[in-house]
Order: sequence, then C-alpha cells, then structure tokens
Amino acid sequence: MTDQRDVVHIGGYTRESDGKGSGIVAARRDPATGALTPLGTVAVTASPSFLVRHPTLPVLYAVNELPEGQVSAWRIAPDGDLTPLGTGDTGGAEPCHLAVMPDGRHLIAANYGGGSVAVFPLDEAGVPAGRSDLVVHEGHGADPGRQGSPHVHMVSPDPAGGPLYVVDLGTDSVYRYDLAAGRLVPRDPQVRTPAGTGPRHLARHPDGRRVYLVGELDGTVTALDRDAEGALHQRGRVPASGRTGHVQPSEIAVGPQGRFLYVANRGVGTLAVFAIDGELPELVAEVDTGGEWPRHFVWSGRDLYLADQRADMVRTFRVDPATGVPEPVGEPVPVPSPTCVLL
Repeated sequence: MTDQRDVVHIGGYTRESDGKGSGIVAARRDPATGALTPLGTVAVTASPSFLVRHPTLPVLYAVNELPEGQVSAWRIAPDGDLTPLGTGDTGGAEPCHLAVMPDGRHLIAANYGGGSVAVFPLDEAGVPAGRSDLVVHEGHGADPGRQGSPHVHMVSPDPAGGPLYVVDLGTDSVYRYDLAAGRLVPRDPQVRTPAGTGPRHLARHPDGRRVYLVGELDGTVTALDRDAEGALHQRGRVPASGRTGHVQPSEIAVGPQGRFLYVANRGVGTLAVFAIDGELPELVAEVDTGGEWPRHFVWSGRDLYLADQRADMVRTFRVDPATGVPEPVGEPVPVPSPTCVLL
C-alpha cells in the first residue's frame, strides 16, 4: 500500500480556464530516488490551481479559480485518493492561493480577480463552514493593463502566530492582518513596493526575520526585514534572473537549510538560485527547467519538484546541498496544465 507521505498531489487548470487538466492528479514518490509515478486524476474539479494541506488532519484544500470563486475540501486516503468534504464560495473572482492558519482553525483564500481575502472557519474534521469574513482591497497600480484594480495573489500566515501577510499585485502592496474571532483586523503600516513591481509571492526565512518578495511585473526580488511587531522594512532589491528576454517570476522559496533562495522565472524558463548570507540576495546559478513557464515548485529533502504549466509536465531536480544548484533527475512526468505541486 502507498504511504500517504509519499503521495504528491498536483493541481492545474481545466477547460474552465483554458487548461487541459481534469482536476487534481496524484503521483507516488519514491523516497530513495525522488522519482514520481503518476496515479491519475483523483478528484474531478474545476481549475484547482493551488493546493494546501491541513497541518494536522488528512485534509487537502483547493482553490477553484473561476469567475465565481470556490474553495474545495477533500479527505486524503492512505493511497492518495480524495473524498469530497465540502465547498465554499470565496466571494470573489479567480481565487489563486490559499493557506490554513497554523492552529488549523481557519482557511484563508486570496481572490485575484476580486481583489479580496476570504476567511473560512474549519470544524474539528477540517471541513470549512460559511465565510466569516471578506475583506476587499481598494486602489490600483501603475500598470493599467495589470494593475487597474487590486489583485490579491498570496496569503501567508506566520508559523509563529504573528500577523498574516497578504500580497496584492494590483496595488503594489503587502498588507498585514491579525485574525480575531474569524475576522481580519488590519494593521499598519502596509508595505508599498516601487510602482509597477506587481508583487506576487513572498518567502519567509526560517529565522523569522528575513522575508523575500518577488515582483511578477518588474522581475525583481525584494529583501525585507521583519521587526518584532511583524512590520516589514525593505532593504533593497535585485533582478530575479540574469537572463535576457521576457522574465515573469512566479514562485519564490527559501531552501530547506536556509542558505539559498530559489525563484522560478517564466518566459526564460529558469530556476534562479541566490545566496542569502549577505545584505541582498546574490545570484549564484540559474538552471534551465526544460520548459518556458515554470509556475510552482516545492521541496522534499534534497528533491525539488517543479510544475511547468505550458510544457504540461512536473520535473524532479536533485539539489546539491553544498552549492544549492539543482540538477534534473530522470524524465519529466506528463501532467496537463499543472500549476501547483503539494507534498
């Protein structure tokens, strides 16, 4: 029998979002080699573009990135199969990210099209109830084509219980909120990035102080410091890629040992590696991913799994712990329109 810890779930776009997938796909991971063996579609659902797990329960959550957004909850069987537990309306268009609060009592969803943040209480079984709050951002950015209105792209709870960060591409901002009795309480000041940055995702360093923010529109990485109150202070920024051509960053994450920062760059199709022992990130390597649109990646020990949305594949990389440089392992696994890999 497959061990649930060795099952990978993959979200992606379906026909509702001009994608090729049919729902959530599962694959078995070989813990020795890192290789993935596809297990097929385990949940037929519309455009599950981002997935997360409950911190203590065998429950998976997905956003359904639709004009009338939804979240879906699924119980995970030991073999990776999914049983539906319920759905909820996000109150906004095109939700693209979600997270479970560290205590496992609330699910937070980011509505990209709606420019809003939705809160769902979770019961003891991890099933979402109706929304307890919906906060709608206001404003716009410098790019009329991409920033004509708010576009919430990520919600990032603090593992230590501090403020929730909400990244808004449309308003060039990172907001802070406390969660109290199921409601989001705003905290000042918010971070305003340079005009046209288009912040997409952020990565927290394990030290709890350093934070890195990737700009989708200007192709940059901003280094920030977090103070004792959870406020963020910008130190500076560097290019997200050393390549020429179209650079549109997607995912950003700190490696398991906290020594290197990784950024997936769409367009040029690379995974950039930065040393982060100095004042600002320093580019030390940039690896071709084998596709042009790397959308998301995730770690498992020395293995890194990367989803390329337009190349219809998930690729495994083995990362050298000394240099931080990833090397592809084996052949890519075919997956239609993948956008998220969940371990």
